[in-house]
Amino acid sequence: METIKNNLEIIKEKIKKAALKANRSPEEIKLVAVTKTAAIEQIKEAINAGVKIIGENKVQEAKEKYHILTADTEWHLIGHLQTNKVKYAIEIFDCIQTVDSIKLAKEIDKRSLQFGKTTNVLVEVNVSGEKSKYGIKPEEVEPFLKEISEFSRIRVRGLMTIAPIIEEDKEEVRPYFRKLRELSEEIKSKNINNLKMDYLSMGMTDDFEVAIEEGANMVRIGRGIFGFH
Repeated sequence: METIKNNLEIIKEKIKKAALKANRSPEEIKLVAVTKTAAIEQIKEAINAGVKIIGENKVQEAKEKYHILTADTEWHLIGHLQTNKVKYAIEIFDCIQTVDSIKLAKEIDKRSLQFGKTTNVLVEVNVSGEKSKYGIKPEEVEPFLKEISEFSRIRVRGLMTIAPIIEEDKEEVRPYFRKLRELSEEIKSKNINNLKMDYLSMGMTDDFEVAIEEGANMVRIGRGIFGFH
């Protein structure tokens, strides 16, 4: 179990270096620990070592862990959400990072009202245009945001993307992260009501340093912490 603590220290040091390289404060980078196949004991170890945000890919897996892990942590859904699972997601998650359709946003708004809460969301953008990925097209982001900003029980807090997997040269993912940052800045300048571009969630175990250099202030790390594949 010591390895999880050690892994976290290594990740935090890398976050610090990447932030300083980009003349940013390491404190502004939020680390989401992706726990999709991690055991309860491993997650507890990570929390004890300072993890504040848990990221889960599936609602069902999160349900099983959520009721056991009572520590004061934030829960973020980072996997695709089907509308029929929204009612369960609302109960667990503090933030849903993968909103990519009006239908889904409407359901989150409706269920949040029933649950008596306002749900923080990020809009997932398919910057790479890969057919295998969820997310809306970059050119659709502004009209999409204007529409969902009208919902009273959703609070848009930023954008999220998953970059292509590039084995050889991590520099090749840089343009995708840069594009999302530029999009975020463009949206910010429009001053749309009920909308905040607080977070740029981008970068995972293999590419988070490049993401931070390009403006990410939320990175999602699983394998780098827990060692799973």
